[in-house]
Amino acid sequence: MSEGYFPAGKSMLRQVMQERCVGLMYGQRALCIGALKPLNYVGTVEHSHQLETPFKRLSRTATMFEHVYFGTREEADATLASVASMHTRVHGELPHDAGPHHPAGTPYDAMDPSLMLWTVANLADSSAWFYEHLVQPMGPAQAEAFWQDWLRFGELFGLAREHAPQTYTAFRLWFSEQLAGNDLFLTDEARYMGYMTAFGIPMPASRQPFKHVHDAVMMYSLPGRVRELYGVRLSASQRTAAQLTIAAQRRLRTVTPAALATGSCIPSFRAVAHTERERIASGQWTPRPSDHLERGHLPSLSHRRSATSRHA
Repeated sequence: MSEGYFPAGKSMLRQVMQERCVGLMYGQRALCIGALKPLNYVGTVEHSHQLETPFKRLSRTATMFEHVYFGTREEADATLASVASMHTRVHGELPHDAGPHHPAGTPYDAMDPSLMLWTVANLADSSAWFYEHLVQPMGPAQAEAFWQDWLRFGELFGLAREHAPQTYTAFRLWFSEQLAGNDLFLTDEARYMGYMTAFGIPMPASRQPFKHVHDAVMMYSLPGRVRELYGVRLSASQRTAAQLTIAAQRRLRTVTPAALATGSCIPSFRAVAHTERERIASGQWTPRPSDHLERGHLPSLSHRRSATSRHA
């Protein structure tokens, strides 16, 4: 068996992603922000076969990414081949208007470099945010190595390097420009599921006591423009809770053995998918895309915490 694409001790991407506090949270934030681009969100949903079990689908995606981050080349290549096969079928036209810049009939294709870059950029930005806040800051050389690894990750999925910012500094400038762009738009479904992906994750009952801390840190992590577009706000109590949690986590990480703080998050991904499956089987509430048609708005965090606790 060969060494993977991101070898231990040599890859900054691997160093970041193997931190469990990063692996457990980066995907939720990336998907919440990623939903702001209608072609990415609608294109994915239109070709998904697991719409009513969104967290099963997200668990599967997160697991596949771990195979690429941490697996051997043989394991990664098997995953990459599976994803490439799926992506060849993801193309079409928007069935409905999705904001002033994306009228019905606008074409999309999973292999469009701009769509692929937006996906990779959100993974990189979110993983960097949690690593630098919950573990330790990256120096300039580490940040550059980190971005070069993400460029490699993009290449593995078919994103040619010339279609992406070439340096970490250029990436940061490009991403800031994207978040300030006037083409960002949330469809009703994207608003609901983007929010629920970040704040409505079906955690197992054993982890429900920590849900409010999770929500505070997640809300704190979102850029102001993103919160504005979702119509949510960071309260003073959430800010304080997040800052205290971040400070505590960084102190804890300095004394926690690597064997406990690092490693695969796949068991946690499976636990979320299992909780979602149990709730559906017992007729309990769990977030689904069709909910936005019934609810028409985002539930408050306090309301949703009590709802998820009841259904845990």
